[in-house]
Amino acid sequence: MIRGDSVLRLRRALAWFIDFALVAAAAALLAILTFHRITALVTDVPELATKGGLDLVTSRGDVIGASEHLGLSLWDKVILDVEEAFGALVVVTFLYQWACIALLGRTLGKGLLGLRVTPRLSRHALRRAAVTTAADVAVYALACVLLIEAQFGLSLLVWALAVVLFVVNALTVVFPGRRSLADRLAGTSVVGAFQRAHSSPVGSVPQG
Repeated sequence: MIRGDSVLRLRRALAWFIDFALVAAAAALLAILTFHRITALVTDVPELATKGGLDLVTSRGDVIGASEHLGLSLWDKVILDVEEAFGALVVVTFLYQWACIALLGRTLGKGLLGLRVTPRLSRHALRRAAVTTAADVAVYALACVLLIEAQFGLSLLVWALAVVLFVVNALTVVFPGRRSLADRLAGTSVVGAFQRAHSSPVGSVPQG
């Protein structure tokens, strides 16, 4: 029985790595897209320069102030592009988790490893997707955004919270029922694909 639990935990861990690899792939694509968006800002420089020229004409000789405004306009656009990429990653991760569980009862990783989430009702899928996204991506993304916004102290606190949430989501496996935090808050369990819903759930890892 102990050996069986270990095998099932390993299957769930591998399923999590597959799902997280998909999230990482989405993050890479968003990073490439964001790089191209930032590069494309070069085409907006004439527009910004025109605004900067108008500021220069009306600056009453304050050349430094006018050029500083031009630079800040460009910088604000870059920051907005990066923050939008983090936001998109959170949304994509949530939709992936929610849609897969609500429609199929399993994510791609779980399907490949012969696992499923039960029950798969919409309210359970919604809560599970929200907790999983928060533990794996959302809180880290918020910490990064705060860092970009130069909120260093708050960013550090949020990073600490992200680590704690990730670890707690994993360590709840040692509690009775061996369910992740996402499972407990959503009222779900992860079982074998052909296992009956009331059977003992599989061992849990982050995102589960």
